[in-house]
Amino acid sequence: MAKAVQKIKLSPSRDIPFNKLLLSQNNVRRVKAGISIEDLAEDIARRSLLQSLNVRSVLDGQGQETGMFEVPAGGRRYRALELLVKQKRLAKAAPVPCVVSEAGAEITAEEDSLAENVHRVALHPLDQFRAFLTLREQGRSEEDIAAIFFVSVNVVKQRLRLAAVSPKLLDVYADDGISLEQLMAFSVTDDHVRQEQVWENVNKSGYDEPYQIRRLLTERTVRASDKRARFVGLPAYEAAGGSVLRDLFEEDGGGWLEDVALLERLVADKLRTEAETLASEGWKWIEVAASFPYGHDHGHRRLEGTPADLTSEEQASLDTLQAEYDALQAKFEDADELPDEVDMRLGELEEALAAFENRPDIFKPGEIAKAGVFVSIDSEGRLSVDRGYVRAEDDKPATDPDVGQAADPLSAEGQEASTSVKRTVIAVAGSPVDTEEDDDDAAKPLPDRLITELTAHRTLVLRDALAENPAIAFQAVLHNFVLTAFYRFASSGNCLEISLRTPTFPAQAPGLRESASAKAVEARHESWKARLPKGENDLWDALTALDGAAQASLFAHCASFAVNALYEPANRYNQGRVSAHVVRTRLDQANALARAVELDMVQAGWRPTADNYLGRVTKPRILEAVREARGESSAQLIDHLKKADMAKEAERLLDGSGWLPEPLRIVDPSVSSAEQEGEASPLPEFLADDEDRENAGDDDPQQLDAAE
Repeated sequence: MAKAVQKIKLSPSRDIPFNKLLLSQNNVRRVKAGISIEDLAEDIARRSLLQSLNVRSVLDGQGQETGMFEVPAGGRRYRALELLVKQKRLAKAAPVPCVVSEAGAEITAEEDSLAENVHRVALHPLDQFRAFLTLREQGRSEEDIAAIFFVSVNVVKQRLRLAAVSPKLLDVYADDGISLEQLMAFSVTDDHVRQEQVWENVNKSGYDEPYQIRRLLTERTVRASDKRARFVGLPAYEAAGGSVLRDLFEEDGGGWLEDVALLERLVADKLRTEAETLASEGWKWIEVAASFPYGHDHGHRRLEGTPADLTSEEQASLDTLQAEYDALQAKFEDADELPDEVDMRLGELEEALAAFENRPDIFKPGEIAKAGVFVSIDSEGRLSVDRGYVRAEDDKPATDPDVGQAADPLSAEGQEASTSVKRTVIAVAGSPVDTEEDDDDAAKPLPDRLITELTAHRTLVLRDALAENPAIAFQAVLHNFVLTAFYRFASSGNCLEISLRTPTFPAQAPGLRESASAKAVEARHESWKARLPKGENDLWDALTALDGAAQASLFAHCASFAVNALYEPANRYNQGRVSAHVVRTRLDQANALARAVELDMVQAGWRPTADNYLGRVTKPRILEAVREARGESSAQLIDHLKKADMAKEAERLLDGSGWLPEPLRIVDPSVSSAEQEGEASPLPEFLADDEDRENAGDDDPQQLDAAE
């Protein structure tokens, strides 16, 4: 005979007046969590009680019911109701829905309290995101949703943004295939196609850290901190129809501008407008560019202007600003940290004082008519105007036979020339676009243009280093003189072009103008310029007045401008501007000079990046660089990536390694070519360390570099 299944008997439910309820001391919840009692009370007042209280009869000493009931499960709801009663928003005897458990049963009140909290399953975050989105679609504002659920408006915005991520990725998140931090990173953009492309990429490669996801989603954008964006201004960009990506979960510095073409057009338009305003001053030409390359003003003569005199009102304003600035500086001189309002005011005062300091110089009308202006954007996103540059072809005296005789003012042609007004020529500068190199599997030789760019960096660093070594500079010039005097054909390949014809760089390497060497050379030049007399007739006496050390320092500075350590492409038949022999001789002498001044490209600030090297060479070259600097294990971590991703990860891996491409290394002629290639010589220290770690075992932390 089959055994009968015992039926489950549920506890009865009933409405009990609130004044008959007591908070049980057997409730296991002791730590405050979740929304506050005040917020819960407001929610009950708005939507009534959604869940009954679990209660038990209170028994007296003889085990008889007293008519009172304790609440072991539902203590927070009880406190919220109690608060509503105290606020007289709920009657003391208001009926409360309760589930009544049997007093004295085998199951204790502590069990009931624990079970109610332990068996409760929290809502999955995705369900919450979607519920917020549903409320938004039903017409609720973000402020209404925030008020209903007692959260900030920013939290509502964040959850709505997460709910708007690609449905495909939300499904992966629901299955725990993506972490919440990764989902937050994907919410940077609302482009579902791009989100899915990036997810497919990072999911296969393993490079799926949130910062890597954000970087991939924003790599085709321009940061709001970029000087072009700051120059145009986000309001103007957005007013023109441009969209901005914002990260609601991390500090994004103002976001990312998506429409790069629009930004470039707005920059060009604003610069051109500024140039047209400057044209009214009567300049012969104006060149406009967001950034000019290093050496753009070479070959130009700089006019010496005089600062405009301040009016009495301007002088009074300057004195007032300076007095306030000095007073604030003195008051907070010993303060560890400035108050925000003081810091802001000091910034405003510094900007106002700088405007007085940097007011435009005044030039003579005759000088303006043959001179020009460079208009660009400085590193802070402000308009940069450099007035008073005269081109070489415009700097010839009137008696120069090449110029010809001046027109007769009494002739018809002279009258026409004197009455006509020449229009300022405004030129918008551009730069050639590099073609994308084929992503071959073969380790091709480095492109000629790339080698030229790398050696341009080296030439500039070598100039700076030579200027800091007067004794070496003297010897280098003496070496050049001896070659010229005693060796008939030797001087054609010199790296020190002692005629002081400063070589130009046919290819502009990224970051060349902003490099530490460029700034050092410019600062030194300006310092000497300030010490020398204005007129050339006084130069001899001024040089005579200098002591030996000063003369030597000035000599080294001037000699450094002649350094030419550039690689130039030349074919084997010596056709073109320069022969292969001349280039080889030049580079050999540049290596000797580099060894003499102990040239250190790493110390000078050069490091391999995707822009200046890694993104310009083939994948085998990238892997070779990582292999040399960090070992085979690190190279294997990135060998499956596409070229663009490989270049960026290689940049991170090579950071701080001191690795240099071949054109930037110092070649030691006393070492054999095999040793220079690393076949017979011991590994450098930073490579030897990696070699040791690679052989130490599989749990080498270095192998995790690319994933950290």
